[in-house]
Amino acid sequence: MRLLIFIILIAILSAIAEMSFPWWVIAIIPFVAGIFINKKGGASFIAGFAGIALFWLVAVLIKDIPNEHILSRKMATIFKLPNYGLLILVVTVLGGLIGGLAAWAGSLLRKVN
Repeated sequence: MRLLIFIILIAILSAIAEMSFPWWVIAIIPFVAGIFINKKGGASFIAGFAGIALFWLVAVLIKDIPNEHILSRKMATIFKLPNYGLLILVVTVLGGLIGGLAAWAGSLLRKVN
């Protein structure tokens, strides 16, 4: 239950922060959350990964569905991917890895102090 709250907290704070700041704020939010929320390294990684992946998936779909996947099809063609769904999956996993590694680094920094 606490892990789920951690995931939702990261997703919501990242959504709010990304309205005003650049995309790389998605690394700062899980890092700070990893410092302040007392979780072990693996749980922090999972929470950071899931929180940012969930946020990016929702953000991509909110922008992609109304325009009928025009931009994502073109981007998938540029990256030589077979379809736009794979592009969305790659973006989601990439964002998740950034968030997971940041949260893990934050939890490791907490152990140092």
